[in-house]
Amino acid sequence: MIRCAQEGDTWVVTIDRPEKAGALTREMLVELAEIATNAQTAKLFVLTGTGRVFSAGADLDAARAGLATDPVWERLSGAIAALPGLSIAALNGTVAGGAFGMVLACDMRIAVPEAKFFYPVMKLGFLPQPSDPGRLVALIGPARAKYILMAGQKIAAVQAETWGLVDQIVDADDLIATAKMLGSDTLAADLSHIAAIKGMTA
Repeated sequence: MIRCAQEGDTWVVTIDRPEKAGALTREMLVELAEIATNAQTAKLFVLTGTGRVFSAGADLDAARAGLATDPVWERLSGAIAALPGLSIAALNGTVAGGAFGMVLACDMRIAVPEAKFFYPVMKLGFLPQPSDPGRLVALIGPARAKYILMAGQKIAAVQAETWGLVDQIVDADDLIATAKMLGSDTLAADLSHIAAIKGMTA
């Protein structure tokens, strides 16, 4: 359900569970975290999914069993944020719930026009992952972060781009190609140079 394709210095990691809207089990999250932890030599790290939904967040049965508050979510987002290379979330569809964490941890986000963004922690009675509110506020400001986290509003791709949550809207057929194009200068540079510039923009 998690695929990792390494093409030279480019790693493309895919959540491949379209029949369950990309819902994540603990095993999938652990695998994603291990991949991100091991991707220290990747100059370009692309995170994507299959079907019409990037990820609906936690698998419902697993969430009821405690996954919604498991520290593995924070481990995953922390591993992505710590990558020395350029990380891009290439969002094939909607992002919901805990899946927000790995997306916010990426350096850039591109999305298909149909994508929507929502994080219903107020409604469900859970707290967001510890690092998510800060990353969300850094991208879109405190009032808009509250609009998503407290008012529980679902944001369309165009609005997300206007707010700065998404950097570019891309047709589905061009999603991965666009991510690779955006990473072309990075792929041509030394990893130490990439890490230095990334550190300066953190």
